Amino acid sequence: EDFLNLIFKAMMKDSLNSSYPVSSAVQSSEQIEEMFDALSYIKGASLLLMLKHYLTKDVFQAGIEVYLHNHNYGTAQSDDLWDSMNEITNGTLDVKKMMKTWIVHKGFPLVTVVRKGKIISVQQEKFLYRVEPENWTSDASYLWHIPLTYITSRCNFTYCTNAYLLDQKSGM
Repeated sequence: EDFLNLIFKAMMKDSLNSSYPVSSAVQSSEQIEEMFDALSYIKGASLLLMLKHYLTKDVFQAGIEVYLHNHNYGTAQSDDLWDSMNEITNGTLDVKKMMKTWIVHKGFPLVTVVRKGKIISVQQEKFLYRVEPENWTSDASYLWHIPLTYITSRCNFTYCTNAYLLDQKSGM
């Protein structure tokens, strides 16, 4: 419950236009210090949990092990983690491409799901809680690669989770 409260507080801050990406180029040590706040840590943890759920626990764990093995006693960048995950997925999913959309964009998407009979459509747009005119910038070009999981009525809840990657503004 405490972690969920932290996530919701971080999402509230991240839904403002004054938010900033998890990963960005820095020019000074002051900028580095500014990047490491509660929002960065909580959003980063949430993104890793999302990735773990989408890849499955075993695949995610294997990717972490490859990452730690490849970079033990050394330095690493975020791309190194995504590259390790790509090694494990054997090209079935470009984890780096997917996760880049989450760490280089500020904020997060709002996904709208509409059902018309047996047809389900999904659409994404950037979620803004409150537009701050002094900090407003158009984010119409933002596009996330959103891993969605779902269960149909033909499945029991244990063995039939389906996955869909929404990597366009809308899909079916």
